[in-house]
Amino acid sequence: MNFQSIIPDKSIALFVRNIWVFEDEHNTHTSLPFFADGYTGLLFQQSEKGLTVNPHNKKMPGIFLYGQTIKPITLEIDGAYQIIIFQFYPFVLKAFWEIVPESINDNCYYLDNTLGKSIEELTGELISAPAIQDKIDIMSGLLLMYFERKKNNLDFSVRQAIQHIIDSKGLVSIKAIAEKENLNIRTFERRFLKETGLPAKQFAKILQFRASLHQLTAKDYKKLTDIVYENGFSDQSHFIRVFRAFTGKTPKSFNAK
Repeated sequence: MNFQSIIPDKSIALFVRNIWVFEDEHNTHTSLPFFADGYTGLLFQQSEKGLTVNPHNKKMPGIFLYGQTIKPITLEIDGAYQIIIFQFYPFVLKAFWEIVPESINDNCYYLDNTLGKSIEELTGELISAPAIQDKIDIMSGLLLMYFERKKNNLDFSVRQAIQHIIDSKGLVSIKAIAEKENLNIRTFERRFLKETGLPAKQFAKILQFRASLHQLTAKDYKKLTDIVYENGFSDQSHFIRVFRAFTGKTPKSFNAK
């Protein structure tokens, strides 16, 4: 499998955090695990025998939106494939598509049209595009059109709060962020949930988990307590409990795979 992580063009960087490309030309079975990361996205897939999301056993269309992944999932693909994922900051689904974000947590949203263009037309364009960059350009152009039409829907206080939590890897007081945005804590928490589909504290916990997951998989530690305290967990049992909630495994069993 080939994997690329592409920095989005500055024209879309306000709302797209990363662009990921997965591809494999071999006629084999591929399982791609995904865990909670705090972000939503747009996924295009071109595969010989289709893509299934487990444990839901759901066969997916060529292009779709996905909400917050809280419980672990696996993308199952048979044969050659190409997947392009635009990872969104979590306020995008509501602002661009007027989706209630919480309604598609651990779920997907099937598009039927995109600003007057049918989903069949869009999918056909993407399949016909000769190179990955051409496909990325088509998807970027679509998102820019949404941004131009929907930018007045963006809640920039929530956008700033999201960035504060990201910058701190989840280790920041939600009350302090609310005060920084000159918002009452209850008002802030209500707006954050409405815009992102997650309570602010849960979003922070997910980013704390992701930082610990990165350190664990990179083997950037001498003992497990290094990960525990460097990522702000109160103790080892707290870390194991959070890790198990998002992966279904203990850190030890996860790292033994």
